[in-house]
Amino acid sequence: MSMDKAVDLARMFAKTMSEKCVPQNGDYIKDGLIYCGKCNTPTEYRTEFHGEEIIFPTWCECAKRADEERERQSAEAQRAIRAAELRRLSMMNGTLSECTFADADMDGENSRSITICERYAEKFPQMLADNRGLLLFGSVGTGKTFAAACIANALLEKNYSVVMVSLVTLIDSADDIIRRMDDIDLLILDDLGAERSTDYGFERIYAVTDARYRSGKPVIYTSNLPLETFKHSEDIRCARIYDRVLERCYPVELRGVSRRKREARRRFEEMTKLLEVNKGD
Repeated sequence: MSMDKAVDLARMFAKTMSEKCVPQNGDYIKDGLIYCGKCNTPTEYRTEFHGEEIIFPTWCECAKRADEERERQSAEAQRAIRAAELRRLSMMNGTLSECTFADADMDGENSRSITICERYAEKFPQMLADNRGLLLFGSVGTGKTFAAACIANALLEKNYSVVMVSLVTLIDSADDIIRRMDDIDLLILDDLGAERSTDYGFERIYAVTDARYRSGKPVIYTSNLPLETFKHSEDIRCARIYDRVLERCYPVELRGVSRRKREARRRFEEMTKLLEVNKGD
């Protein structure tokens, strides 16, 4: 292509683009260029192309801000869609979605453990950067899932992406769902050790644990198993999973009487007062 032809094409392109940019009310001409009447910045610019001066359209400052706002809203919409999808896949619904540190019993024997969980949520930017998770362990019903849900809800309020899912459920999930777990900020895997003791089950759990390990993002595990089982498992299938867990997760024990048993006792006592007839009645 000759130089003259290239210049003509550039001039034609500039003219076509300028014709599409219709001046708005209030726009004005200054120094031979059109200026926006709202932000007083040019909507055109001059450039030299092989010795020829050509005027091209450009965005004024308010048009740039409007475009940035459209991109921001689009990104927010995509984030909301993604968060909704992740919530759909997670256990964060019903009572778990209402768990907060404000409702935690800070006078009981788990007050120190709950405080650790609360500080974890407060320091999560550093935990995320350093790939540091937690292992919440203890007997059945001592509040491990509650503590994990408190962390999840605290982080969801700060717009972090969090998924909390039972490992039993995750084993039966499709591979594409498991792959999507790599993208979230925090993955909470509930009830480690309760899964079926099959080679398939162990391979699925190891795949999730190892993929998360390689992604460099933190995991919180809850488990009814004692810490010694994690440290000294004789089953090689378990050992390679537990080694990954202990390398990245700080162990926090939750103890005491089962929260479920306490709640059941409370409800029983309430029903007794409501339904049983006193001898004097």
